Amino acid sequence: MKGGGIENPAFEAPGAVLGRQCYSGPAGSGADAAAPAAPGPGLEEGPCGWGSCSPRALQLCNNPQGYLAAYSLLAIFQGIVVNGLVNISISTIEKRYELNSSLTGLISASYDIAFCVLSLFVSYLGERGHKPRWLAFSAFMLGLGSLVFSLPHFGSGKYQYGGSKLEDTCQAAETTFANATCSASTNSSLHKYLYVFILGQLLLGVGGTPLYTLGTAFIDDSVPKHMSSLYIGIGYAMSLLGPAIGYVLGGQLLNIYIDIQMPKSTKVDQDDPRWLGAWWIGFLACFFAIWLLIIPFSCFPKHLPGTAKIQAEKVSETHDDGSQVLVQANNIGQSFKDFPMALMILLRNPVLMSLIIASSSEALVATGFATFLPKFIENQFGKTSSFSATLGGLVLIPGAALGQIISGVLVSKCKMSCKGIIKFMICTCSVALILNTVFLFAKCGNEPFAGVSETYNGTGTLYNLTAPCNANCKCLRSMYYPVCGSDEVQYFSPCFAGCASYSVNNMKKTYHNCSCIGKAKRGRGSEDFLSEAVPGKCPTQCNFLPLFLTFFFFAVVFTFMATTPTTVAILRCVPDKQRSFALGVQLVFLRLLGTIPGPILFGVAIDKSCTLWDINECEIKGACWVYDNERMAFMLMSISAACKIITIIFVVMAVYFYKPPPLTKALSRKTSEQISAICT
Repeated sequence: MKGGGIENPAFEAPGAVLGRQCYSGPAGSGADAAAPAAPGPGLEEGPCGWGSCSPRALQLCNNPQGYLAAYSLLAIFQGIVVNGLVNISISTIEKRYELNSSLTGLISASYDIAFCVLSLFVSYLGERGHKPRWLAFSAFMLGLGSLVFSLPHFGSGKYQYGGSKLEDTCQAAETTFANATCSASTNSSLHKYLYVFILGQLLLGVGGTPLYTLGTAFIDDSVPKHMSSLYIGIGYAMSLLGPAIGYVLGGQLLNIYIDIQMPKSTKVDQDDPRWLGAWWIGFLACFFAIWLLIIPFSCFPKHLPGTAKIQAEKVSETHDDGSQVLVQANNIGQSFKDFPMALMILLRNPVLMSLIIASSSEALVATGFATFLPKFIENQFGKTSSFSATLGGLVLIPGAALGQIISGVLVSKCKMSCKGIIKFMICTCSVALILNTVFLFAKCGNEPFAGVSETYNGTGTLYNLTAPCNANCKCLRSMYYPVCGSDEVQYFSPCFAGCASYSVNNMKKTYHNCSCIGKAKRGRGSEDFLSEAVPGKCPTQCNFLPLFLTFFFFAVVFTFMATTPTTVAILRCVPDKQRSFALGVQLVFLRLLGTIPGPILFGVAIDKSCTLWDINECEIKGACWVYDNERMAFMLMSISAACKIITIIFVVMAVYFYKPPPLTKALSRKTSEQISAICT
């Protein structure tokens, strides 16, 4: 029997005839075989392959599980490049190509800019197109973007640096930094590679657009309604592995010298601030890996076998505002001229817009913490940057993945309706809001810091690093290298501690003859060691880190338990033929209201808690060195709590506005009987 598949009468305009046939293969007989294959609502199911080439082995993958595997791999590699390698390479790129933070911020934002510009058009045009081939295009652009992003390394020549290793003691300060004047290089051509990096990010944005719009909608098309949340949850959880792998991979690659082979005459090592790692290797490797994924996506059919029956068995849960009838009656979406009306239908859907604003508010918090949680741990609990980044990753990545899988399983097993899913989101967001109070009781006070929180043994003034004990050292504030004195006070650098020499014993450096360090507060040790210092911050007396990480982990779990249900609810509350487009609209708002302003808002809040800024020789303010821990904790909790409350308000509004279509149960029974009659 040859036909176009059966459609649920709940998706039909009034008066439409439910007379189409179930797909059963390429051949047919009798009157049905003689029917013309006129264009219509039929679903083009077919074998897995390329035209007439359909190897039997490929048919083992011609199912939702095979597609989910390919989708997950592409999502993982997209996360490795965009959210892993790019983020961890930014500081190295700044130094190598002489870019300031505002320009590297532009590089980071270029991905979201491309995503916002193209998301609506790709999701609209691809709704009725061949979605797997759109994902093959996605893989092509992601691979190309990775290649372009690595090209500046091959065009900029060997990394050059001058002089011997920087010294940071008081004696060396006058000779080492005598020429450190305001003479920043302005004639270098390296900064021109900025445009290559932006182009690479734009290409990555183009490639990422179909993945989370058309790719997600294809999953929902191909599986039963009650299984959709499980498949989408697994796909989203797999995508979170990408950033984790990217950070680990990128961190290891930065331990390799940027040009692979280090010149024999070099004296630079990884402790030297001029050391640069091989940031480009990861992008080149991902270029080859991602392009291999073009093969599986190019062989999937337009619709997987069984999609027609699955679609016929689904009952519409579209918000009852007349949009379903309007879309079906006018066949909106067939041509690009319908774009304005299709967009207006979605923007006027109060349930959809409430869910979009709620998810955008959550995205703001999620991206803010993804960017600054390591910084918070580093400053609040006195940990190193690398250790803080590791802890942040161990909390965020597993917590987010677990939350999405748990919610996907619960929604699937409980077979929640659209309204039930939205009510479930209210519960998860409320628990996350309660857990957010961890910032109130798991915060730390400020550790003693000479020249910031206390004076130099009674000399000097607060918020002034220079005191009589180091006035002759001519120390630079641009050389931040904290040390902990034997008096249990932290100093900005060995130079500001007045240390005149150092020794290395068992790979551990110790600074001696530090004129600014007084007697040990706890009176331990002999008089010979009272003026010594060791690299690093002083050990914190705050023991709240395990408590904070535990509470924050569960806060992340419950926060991301709303992610998969939000996607499923959006897919269900809009007309069937606008699902991909609805995801495109959501992702535009998610970028504009969430992921773009999130890090900016969190960064401003953290900067407000700064107590000591870096001011270079040109009197230009740079990064912040020291923060007020209590103020930082309060600021971050306030932003997070405010966004959680906004999320809950709009999710409650979605429940209030949602009206299920009438006669849902009757339509379900009627559809099942019709399917049985036609397919037997």
